[in-house]
Amino acid sequence: MPKALKSTVSVSELAGQLMALDDLLASCMRCGLCQAVCPVYGATMKEADVSRGKIALIENLAHEMIKDVEAVSQRLDRCILCGSCQSNCPSGVNTTDIFLRARQLMVAYKGLHPVKKIIFRFVLPHPGLMSFGTRAGSWFQGLFLRKVNEKTGTVEAPLLRPFVGRRHFQPLEGRSFSAKSGAIDTSAGASGIRVAFFPGCVPDKLFVRLADATMKVFEKHGVGVFMPDGLVCCGMPNLVSGDRNSFNRLVRTNLKRLGGGDFDYIVSPCATCVSGIKENWLRFREDFTPEEQRGIEKLQGKAIDITAFIADVLKANFTASEAKEGDTCKMVTYHDSCHLKKSLGVYAQPRAILDGLPGLRYAEMPEADRCCGSGGSFTLTQHDLADRIGRRKRDNIVSVKPDLVAVACPACMLQLMDMLSQNGDDIPVKHVVELYADSL
Repeated sequence: MPKALKSTVSVSELAGQLMALDDLLASCMRCGLCQAVCPVYGATMKEADVSRGKIALIENLAHEMIKDVEAVSQRLDRCILCGSCQSNCPSGVNTTDIFLRARQLMVAYKGLHPVKKIIFRFVLPHPGLMSFGTRAGSWFQGLFLRKVNEKTGTVEAPLLRPFVGRRHFQPLEGRSFSAKSGAIDTSAGASGIRVAFFPGCVPDKLFVRLADATMKVFEKHGVGVFMPDGLVCCGMPNLVSGDRNSFNRLVRTNLKRLGGGDFDYIVSPCATCVSGIKENWLRFREDFTPEEQRGIEKLQGKAIDITAFIADVLKANFTASEAKEGDTCKMVTYHDSCHLKKSLGVYAQPRAILDGLPGLRYAEMPEADRCCGSGGSFTLTQHDLADRIGRRKRDNIVSVKPDLVAVACPACMLQLMDMLSQNGDDIPVKHVVELYADSL
């Protein structure tokens, strides 16, 4: 018999949350078109893993939770929240909203895992602590890491396999971008544009070169930059894990930090951060005061991914004078990050940038917009499943024989580096903004 758990919400509160979910579930016709695009179903071929199966579970959520809350939680966690089912749904079912709210209900009912509680409530709200942790880690990482692939720049940690498995990943770069730069407040230059720069946790702490490349783009195009001290995580890891309270706390902190700035856009090289600000801050604004809601709506209208900013706002001129054929050109292919294409609708802009850069020839890979299996914490909680999804993406990449693969999301970079490196593929993974900045 499953172990009984004590709920952290009252029966009436639980009933109210379930009724709110009922309204979202009503339009699902059980047509099954989500099967063709669901990366999890594609890896397992189990009906319970596709959106239709999870929606059937959620419809009986109250009964199922009482019967076996852990089993329900595990099934809900086997969703990568890539948005593929939602973008392919003929009925317009908002599956992202359904699964986010169902996870919140589960956390409210059974509580949050202690490790996640520490990270979400005591680490992410303190960017200085995170910066110190990455800095200290860079001092000692040489004791644990071993280089495995020069082209991808990846390492593995044999002594830490009980904690990180056999993953191949990028070593820490040292000081975080925010620690190096401090607060930034510059006036608009030749462009007449001023932006708020929201680097995001991974470009700030791990892929510092992405933040540096973004700043280079701003400088070269005469864009003024506002980046206050104390920006924190956008809250997406908290939200997808169902911890609504810590998500709200992070959003409030960012609203306070950004509220005093005068800028035209809020720009990030992280598609997840942009989709969080544009969609999920707005989606859950009912928890905030009227003044905070106005702040969320203001930022939502200004948030833009760096590739869309380069192509649509700066209208960058690509003068690719070099020939697009021959041995001197490198073949580049591109992976569509789920948050960028399916949530933000940014599809043509990264391709236009890559196709216009000198020295590069663009080749479209098969299933370019199929999820790579990253999903942030999904790779930690569902590592074997993430690997199975990632191997399909790796096969699609190598099928076009590229010299490098470009992406526009740091989380996807981590996943693709791991997959390519583990398979012995000498294919570097680059962010689009890195390649564009290198061309300036």
